[in-house]
Amino acid sequence: MRRAKLAVFASGSGSNYEAIVEACRDGRIDADVVLLVCDKPGAKVLERAKRYGTESFAFNPKDYASREAYETVLATMLDERHVDYVCLAGYMRIVGHVLLERYEQRIVNIHPSLLPSFKGAHAIQDAVDYGVKIFGATTHFVDETLDGGRIIDQGAIVYEGNDIEELTMLIHSIEHKLYVKTINKLINKKY
Repeated sequence: MRRAKLAVFASGSGSNYEAIVEACRDGRIDADVVLLVCDKPGAKVLERAKRYGTESFAFNPKDYASREAYETVLATMLDERHVDYVCLAGYMRIVGHVLLERYEQRIVNIHPSLLPSFKGAHAIQDAVDYGVKIFGATTHFVDETLDGGRIIDQGAIVYEGNDIEELTMLIHSIEHKLYVKTINKLINKKY
């Protein structure tokens, strides 16, 4: 059986990308990351991809006439590489119908809250502001709704401090383990 092929879409530093690549390399995931897609040409994740030897494609969405236009380019790249699953890892764009239709139930995201609570880009701060004591991360299939789609898995911690940087690091460590577990569920069709 061939190893699964993954594409990772990211917009920032790439800690989840790195966790996925490391897990593929050390055998915790029976897959290879064959493409990194980044919508921010100067993002740190591109440096990480270069260091790991992952082919990368950086694009500026404003260089395209529409979301459909750049997603068509991305879909072609994914098809050419026979990508099985797309893993969103801090990708700060809404995925549109071009990719959703072509990769239905094969695009997953990780979000730094226990969905369905605290959707959006400021989930950790929103949860802190609300006063919750149980924080975590969620992996889910991507659909047309913001941080929607069927939940695959979740991980949680109790945190009663007030240091947002410490909390963010704790949630990132949950995310790194949770994404590995989720990708294995996808590969083994146990979701």
